[in-house]
Amino acid sequence: MPKRFLIPALLFILFFMGMAIVQFATPNMPDNDGYYHIKLAWLMRTESLKPDFPWLPLSILNEGEFYDHHFLFHVALIPFTFGDLRVGAKWAAVAFSALAFLSVWYLFHRQKIPASWLWALALLGISDAFLYRMSVTRAQSLSLAVLALGLAWVLEGKYKHLAVLSFLYVWMYDAFPLILAIVGLHMLAVLIMERRLELRLLVWTGIGVVAGLIINPYFPNNLIFTYHHLLPKLLDPTSVSVGNEWYPYDTDQLLGNSLPALIAFVSGTFALGMAGRKMDLRTTLSFLITLLFGLMLFKARRFVEYFPPFALIFSAFAWAPFFPVGRKTVVADSKLLANLHIILLVLAVSAGIIKSIPETQGSISNSKPYDLYAGASAWLVQNTPSGERVFQTDWDDFPRLFFYNTHNTYLAGLDPTYLQLYDRDLYDVWVDITQGKVEKPSQIIWERFSARYVHTDLNHGNFLREAADDPNMIEVYRDDQAVIFEVLEP
Repeated sequence: MPKRFLIPALLFILFFMGMAIVQFATPNMPDNDGYYHIKLAWLMRTESLKPDFPWLPLSILNEGEFYDHHFLFHVALIPFTFGDLRVGAKWAAVAFSALAFLSVWYLFHRQKIPASWLWALALLGISDAFLYRMSVTRAQSLSLAVLALGLAWVLEGKYKHLAVLSFLYVWMYDAFPLILAIVGLHMLAVLIMERRLELRLLVWTGIGVVAGLIINPYFPNNLIFTYHHLLPKLLDPTSVSVGNEWYPYDTDQLLGNSLPALIAFVSGTFALGMAGRKMDLRTTLSFLITLLFGLMLFKARRFVEYFPPFALIFSAFAWAPFFPVGRKTVVADSKLLANLHIILLVLAVSAGIIKSIPETQGSISNSKPYDLYAGASAWLVQNTPSGERVFQTDWDDFPRLFFYNTHNTYLAGLDPTYLQLYDRDLYDVWVDITQGKVEKPSQIIWERFSARYVHTDLNHGNFLREAADDPNMIEVYRDDQAVIFEVLEP
């Protein structure tokens, strides 16, 4: 192996091993949505890259309007769909997170950060909440890889590269506005530091984004979906219960799961003060990006996938002049004092890893069992006609039901706003029924939702009581995970 490939290869192996240790602390998958993503990737392999999608007919992801807003992510998952899909999804999460971490190393390497390999290894200990998010089979890890690569090319002025990357990002994940934000912050940093307006990077990145939106296998549904999906999140992400990830951490939680990231950010600002020099462009830009992701994290915990790595990037840029490798230190003539910074970094990285990996293993070990709803799904496959609609009492049960059962169609899934945007009144009725606020709900379920079967977990006590009192709802299946009712025609 050529010498220049040795360090990245060894780093990838270390990242891969570290994330595998986290991932396989349990046989379960740490997140519901991973079940959907790997199953859709399997359908793309076995049917077509654009399979029909009849499974959510009462949402903005109905068959006529469906848009796969993770298209390239699902393509990337296809190699992992041979064999056990659950195991394949877990290995995919390991591989994609390792690639993301390697992309951060590539940024450090291109920017000639001393001890770049050591700074990159710090990702394994920067935040256990971050490691958890990187362990789910979702697009966040590849999104981080894109943003780290994009930042490297922003700093190098590779605007045509950015256009291509932005195009691919649009096809991969609907978080693509983030790359526009980074390029916009670069323009601001140049204006602040150099008193000039730099538009080329923003123009070329914008060209890539617009091209990705228009030259798209789902055009124009992708534009409609992006408008409907992103606008509610920007205006009020908690107006509809969309899952914990859209709610902020409280202070104790954040200090508990991301303390090394916060220390990295504070230490970076401390380093700037010690240096007694003007901030350079890359440090200014990384500072602005970290501030942006920090504000986003305070708004919604899901952005813990971005704040910790960019806090680390900012810290690496800020501390770079103090390291003896490849450049002179600005604060000490003593080689011993210069090497002290590396010793301290080794200790900090080691402490972070020793803390974060076991913490993340503990968190991921609490994941719901992978066979959740497997029995209920098997009953539905064996006892209902193909395409029969199932009324669920939880929107986030869809990924697991879909994973085990593409025989039926479902009411709501992936995001409750998809049903709300399709029919607000229907959504409100659904919420009332699931909360047990509707007496004898069978008639409404039959007439408004055209559903003859209802799937519920055992936690919906109020709904279960109303169903038991409804003579037109017959319990046909029960295990220790779920109940299925058949709805009789009124």
